[in-house]
Amino acid sequence: MSDPSQHRLLSLERWSALPFEHQILAAGNEMNRALAMVRLGHWDRARSSYERVLRLIDLSVAAASTRGRRRELLRWRDLAASLYLDPAVPLTAHQQAFRALLQFTPPSALQIPPLLGRFAG
Repeated sequence: MSDPSQHRLLSLERWSALPFEHQILAAGNEMNRALAMVRLGHWDRARSSYERVLRLIDLSVAAASTRGRRRELLRWRDLAASLYLDPAVPLTAHQQAFRALLQFTPPSALQIPPLLGRFAG
């Protein structure tokens, strides 16, 4: 996996200073970009978004304040990695992973209905 240019200069120190909900929302923003590309069938562009998601989640894992948080982030990272490796991501697989990510914090969970529409429930 190449180092995503948008986040390559983002240090662990700077990332750790962000509240966890902001970290999740930033990763969610990349998942939203990937969702748009999956819907359009632009796999290469979706894959670039997944690379950025993985980079941000790796930073969150490294910055995790508790063992439980680190464990859950790593479990979610496995979902994102499977999307990255799939040459034709099913829309429902992406939506399920996106929804699971947004459920990490109450502020990010509020984004489920507007971002995932009918899939929100």
